[in-house]
Amino acid sequence: MTHSPQAAQSAAASPIGRMLRPRSIAIVGASPTPGALGAKLLANLERNGFGGAIHLINPKRAEINGRPCLASVDDLPEGVDVAVLAIPQPAVLDAVRALARRKTGAVVIFSAGFAEGGAEGLAQQQEMARIAQEAGMVIEGPNCLGSINYLDRVPLTFIDTDISAAQAAFNRAQPSIAFLSQSGAMMAVVARTLADRALPMSFAVSTGNEAASTIEDYLEYALEEPGTRVLALFAESFRHPQRLLAAARQAQALGKLVVLLHPGKSSAARESAATHTGALAGDYAVMRAKVERAGVVFAETLEELGDIAEIALRCQNLPRQGLAVVGESGAFKALCLDWCEELGLELPVVQDADSPALREAIPPFVALSNPLDLTAQGLVDPDLYRRTLAALLGDARFNAVVISVIQRDAIEVKMPPIIQALRESGSAAHKPVIVVGLDEGADVPAHFIAELRTLGVPYFPSSERALRALQRLTALAERSFEGSGSAPAALALPAHRKVVPEYEAKALLAPAGIAFGASRFARDVEEAVAAADALGWPVALKAQSEQLSHKSDAGGVALNIQNADALRAAWAQMQDSVRAYDASIVLDGILVERMGQRGLELIVGAKNDPQWGPVILVGLGGVTAEVIQDVRLLDADLSQAEIVAELNRLKSAALFHGFRGAPVLDVAAVAALIERLGQVLRGTPAIREIDLNPVIVYPQGQGVLALDALMLLE
Repeated sequence: MTHSPQAAQSAAASPIGRMLRPRSIAIVGASPTPGALGAKLLANLERNGFGGAIHLINPKRAEINGRPCLASVDDLPEGVDVAVLAIPQPAVLDAVRALARRKTGAVVIFSAGFAEGGAEGLAQQQEMARIAQEAGMVIEGPNCLGSINYLDRVPLTFIDTDISAAQAAFNRAQPSIAFLSQSGAMMAVVARTLADRALPMSFAVSTGNEAASTIEDYLEYALEEPGTRVLALFAESFRHPQRLLAAARQAQALGKLVVLLHPGKSSAARESAATHTGALAGDYAVMRAKVERAGVVFAETLEELGDIAEIALRCQNLPRQGLAVVGESGAFKALCLDWCEELGLELPVVQDADSPALREAIPPFVALSNPLDLTAQGLVDPDLYRRTLAALLGDARFNAVVISVIQRDAIEVKMPPIIQALRESGSAAHKPVIVVGLDEGADVPAHFIAELRTLGVPYFPSSERALRALQRLTALAERSFEGSGSAPAALALPAHRKVVPEYEAKALLAPAGIAFGASRFARDVEEAVAAADALGWPVALKAQSEQLSHKSDAGGVALNIQNADALRAAWAQMQDSVRAYDASIVLDGILVERMGQRGLELIVGAKNDPQWGPVILVGLGGVTAEVIQDVRLLDADLSQAEIVAELNRLKSAALFHGFRGAPVLDVAAVAALIERLGQVLRGTPAIREIDLNPVIVYPQGQGVLALDALMLLE
């Protein structure tokens, strides 16, 4: 089945479309040698029935497979849609120049040894990018495996590809998956995985080093394919973060899912990404906070990537909280309770009194619970599976159902009533249902799995995998994408500063609604004494200079000063300590601040990431903050309700809620402070960072105070 002429004409008008849906293809480096890249590419095109023009270039051959060969790129007709370079690395740059002269629409480059190979390769790649930009030409790669268009059966890759088997089952009315990967190996692996699961695909693309097209280009293009419901990505870095975020938001608006596997949490992985793709990896935590906010679901493993994509594709609706689990073992029930608690999956309580339909379906000696243990009763009463599923699917408390069966034990008896219940209930139309095997590796007749998939029901060989994939998608359903609705707040920043010391930072932030303790700035010791008298004793002294970001390290903080004599002594000692620490530091003066009451210490920081935009970090503060690392990284446009929800995800969140008899703390005031900090960050992009550490949280109704403030400007 192919596109209409109108659709093909429209696709050809797009630069990426000319590559993925070409009407003419040139193979530079065509070869008759079995195993050669050019030979495998030509075999793929012929095997899959490509009906457009194929131009072969090989100066040593007159023909290959009965097709004439041209001697060089210069002999090509103008305007070929895509040329695939199956030639050694040293010849690539000259070929790209020649293809640009022939007004070729796109180039696929398999060869490696460019940006990932050192300075010389990087220079060649940059020159290719310059040529492509001037010529209006797209380059896929270098260092890639090409692409596969499953819709029109166009495999521009040297990986052996036979689309016909997948295409026979593919119907354009069915939703499909587009898989986009910077890694060629991962493109091949995941495409094979999805095909083995009989999941329809629209495109598989490897972008490689991204000399003159990036994963964002292909994502934007694939979003426009009407049947593509799931867009699965493997990416080690993003060159256009704001375009990625916009595409993710567009997918959310279109009812499509973007699922991402992104290595780079560890420092070693970030270094590997830089050498592998020739790109510098960004800050993973910032990236993840922004991308999740835009509606992307993260996968942690290759298995999860496939599992999440399968649920999203097969099930008509994505899962929400309220899960029912059915099993055949008390031990499995215990394991499942552990898994669900760890994952945060809610299991509505089931009792005789509130579940009459389920109670009627199940023998009296089987106790009602969730997870539900059917025991081995289904072996003597197979209709038990049908009755149980029908009752659960008809119960409004449950928004998803997992049924786990022991497959080695009479699977031919169990599956028919399960399938019957699913068919009768039309479950795929309203609730996700997943059938899983408890004993992975058991022999399950293929026709059962095929029938489940026809009904929109995924089959997994592992219960834990199913639950983890459900959790990722359930978390998406709980997110809000509306933003805080609060207006950005622009600050008038000092033009002469890169580092704004505490006394100036507080003066800038206080009018924006950030609460600080009472303080006064003093330029000499007698001003400081007068300030302390006005503020009330005891006080703290803090040295102030844009050269002194970490005052404590230099002896620039003195606490709990009780009287004027102690203040004068502390003033002199502080001057000496700072001078001894670094004689070049010039103090503006010293901030005198009234000592506050003790409370829970938080660290609150804000950052305007140059690629991803503003984010805010909040977590347990104090001297152990860097060791404990109990933090959440938030988008700067969350509402107060969303911020409270994030605060309650901290490992130490119990401290907010009256832990061991302590008073309940003013979480609402923390949320208000964070919201205001987000307004400042969104309204003043020249701010690079703001550090409020510590922020003291007081009992409910008593608010918060930020004791310190530091601002870094662009």
